[in-house]
Amino acid sequence: MSLRWQWCTSLWVQDFPVQAYEQLRQQVEHATPFNRLSWLRGAERALQPQQLHILLGWQGERLVLCLPLIVGRESRAGLSLRVLRHLGHPLSDRLALLVAEPAHGAMLEALREICRRLPHDVLQLHELVDAERLLRPWRRGSWYSHQALSCRAPEHLIVDSDREEAKGTLRYELRRAKKRCAEIDARVIRVTPLAEDIDAVLEALREVEQASWKGADGLGIFSGQPRQQWMHSALRGLAAEGCLRVVMLEHQGRCISYRLGLLERGRLYDYNIAFLADYANLGSGRLLLDEWIRWGLDEGWQWVDASRVSLSRSSHQLHERMSGVVEHQRWSFYSWRPRGLLAGVAERCWQRLKPHLNAWRERRQNATAQGVRPCNKP
Repeated sequence: MSLRWQWCTSLWVQDFPVQAYEQLRQQVEHATPFNRLSWLRGAERALQPQQLHILLGWQGERLVLCLPLIVGRESRAGLSLRVLRHLGHPLSDRLALLVAEPAHGAMLEALREICRRLPHDVLQLHELVDAERLLRPWRRGSWYSHQALSCRAPEHLIVDSDREEAKGTLRYELRRAKKRCAEIDARVIRVTPLAEDIDAVLEALREVEQASWKGADGLGIFSGQPRQQWMHSALRGLAAEGCLRVVMLEHQGRCISYRLGLLERGRLYDYNIAFLADYANLGSGRLLLDEWIRWGLDEGWQWVDASRVSLSRSSHQLHERMSGVVEHQRWSFYSWRPRGLLAGVAERCWQRLKPHLNAWRERRQNATAQGVRPCNKP
């Protein structure tokens, strides 16, 4: 299928097809809050010095494809590479490619259009779900491609039995958290921020995060001016659309712990958590996660979702009550340009070497644990 292609350089311009974009987003089954225009416009505000290029595919008057791509430079193994990514990296937790069914057959044509407009060495897309069939033509159109598992996010199906008290160790942990909170008269509250009060809510959340280990390490969603600008713009927009939810633990009128969630199509994405170190022994994380589930029971949500976790050593508390997992994939496409060829060769070599290196590390760790001097060769 041949589509009519159009390029834009901003989501904020007056002639950007906002209504057509929203209709497209509604059609894509796996679309998430991170595909919403409010979120992506917030991401664009924080872009500098990266550049934004938005590919639009039209079938007549209907928008059937939208790919907002950022252009940047990265150094890998001594090579300076021109890299394309989806707008929102690295703070978007799960993304769908906004490609409607009529455009599925035009994906190779879309890649050629991207290569013509944006010559690049690597095109890398993070946190995609169920995109293999859609991206198969890009694998054929690239010198080399690589698919990697980046995340197994736990999810919990909300059912009537969640109204009952949890069982086992979780019941003990929740009882202890409730007891400790009661001792200092700390209470859990639900907040659905609206456009008129969102700034006060965000300031309270920012203060908690900045005083937490995330703020100290510069890893929070409010760390640094670009991220603050992104979050304030994006979360204001999502609040105006009714997508934002917060559960807080409040002590003497002050927020001491919170979980921030984004609600989309009956699924609550548990996006961020922070707490003050002085109150770490309260166990507020589990208590607030339990409140998500009870809120979902009251409002008819279907899922509570961890949104994104570390692939290894994840400590997300939803693991304790998960119904399943959602796998995120990272796709990398290496172009036929000289640096793309070199980067692809390096990646292929690394993928062949990595299993042997991991096996050697495991043997070394086992030998060290047993008090045996390990061999120095992989």
